[in-house]
Amino acid sequence: MASAAEQLASNLNFSTFSKATDLKKRLWFTLGALLVYRLGTYIPLPGLNPDAFAQAFRGQSGGILGLFNMFSGGAVERMAIFALGIMPYISASIIVQLMTSVIPALEQLKKEGEQGRKIINQYTRYGTVLLGTVQAYAISVGLESGNGLVADPGWFFRVSTVISLLGGTMFLMWLGEQITSRGIGNGISLIIFAGIVAHLPTALAGTLELGRTGALSTPLILFLIVMIVAVIALIVFVERAQRRLLIQYPKRQVGNRMYQGDTSHLPLKLNTAGVIPAIFASSLLLLPATLAGFAKSANMPAWATAIVSALGHGKPLYMALYAAMIAFFAFFYTAIVFNPKETADNLKKHGGFILGIRPGERTAEYIDYVLTRITVLGAIYLIFVCILPEFLIAQTGVPFYLGGTSLLIVVSVTLDTVAQIQGHLIAQQYEGLIRKSKLRGGKRGR
Repeated sequence: MASAAEQLASNLNFSTFSKATDLKKRLWFTLGALLVYRLGTYIPLPGLNPDAFAQAFRGQSGGILGLFNMFSGGAVERMAIFALGIMPYISASIIVQLMTSVIPALEQLKKEGEQGRKIINQYTRYGTVLLGTVQAYAISVGLESGNGLVADPGWFFRVSTVISLLGGTMFLMWLGEQITSRGIGNGISLIIFAGIVAHLPTALAGTLELGRTGALSTPLILFLIVMIVAVIALIVFVERAQRRLLIQYPKRQVGNRMYQGDTSHLPLKLNTAGVIPAIFASSLLLLPATLAGFAKSANMPAWATAIVSALGHGKPLYMALYAAMIAFFAFFYTAIVFNPKETADNLKKHGGFILGIRPGERTAEYIDYVLTRITVLGAIYLIFVCILPEFLIAQTGVPFYLGGTSLLIVVSVTLDTVAQIQGHLIAQQYEGLIRKSKLRGGKRGR
């Protein structure tokens, strides 16, 4: 079966794509939904002075606001209705996943199949509303505290801001679910992807402008281009890398017939945690600098100023903490999304076993042992991909959008979307082969 699928994948061409009408509809729907998202990032909040906010944002773009601005597709720097982006939904999803591992009732729901997943998704939506409301209210209060940012401060502005920002987040959550069900790829990931890609031309133009003015030398720009290509190639290689455990199935008898034992593979990704460790580590490390930026008018203690200075881009303390947090979240999130004991129990239930390993507890221990070793390599890969661009950003002033986190997201989402497109094309060819075989069988019967 695997060789047949590989042969079909190698035979994919433009004619196959032209016949895939359902795939084309899904692609057009995805593009239309992403266009709606991009238009929403230009609709400003009511009652806000856009020029004054743009000037205030420029002083904070190097902190956590710059990171959120990247994920929101530039909506933060314009303080649009999509300024919260999809981050409250992602945060709520991670919190619910954590609670699923801790609370037995939620863990039982997770095992109940489709119905249980629907209930957990509903809890995630409730969490999104709660987090979005808190964050939107905090933003409204912060905007009111700025000089000249709000024309008419008060409860009316706060309520309208909360409704606008929360409504934008809920609309993006719904839009992402529609893309996932009616389009191509993971809708939430594609929304973040579209926001980053929309600003990549500006980042590249800014880098070339620095070269034109002499701020960056031509050899350095060429080195940056080569480095970006090499990092993209590394991301593609590692994100597709798997450690496959051979699973054996014994012989089984159905009625009077004896079926031979089968073999399959349990794939363990080298980077199971994905881009989550980089996002969490960046957010936590940029938070002190952002708070210090808002507190410039106050008299900060000397120790606080020293800490904020040590946590600047390219500083040794920043790099060490960044690497440590990425490693921690790589293991932490992997432990959340992959349960070796549950996997071992499922194998035992279906009669599968790893050669030389006793089913049950020993199989879970072996899977956990292998997963821990490959997660070490995945954490080292994440640290390298994220630290190297951060160092270059600090030393050369390259735009923020060329960081390792943005490259990770762009490449990972692209790989996932291309794989889904290929899956639709392969299914289209399978259907064509089945129709042809039925027609031939009908002609022979006549």
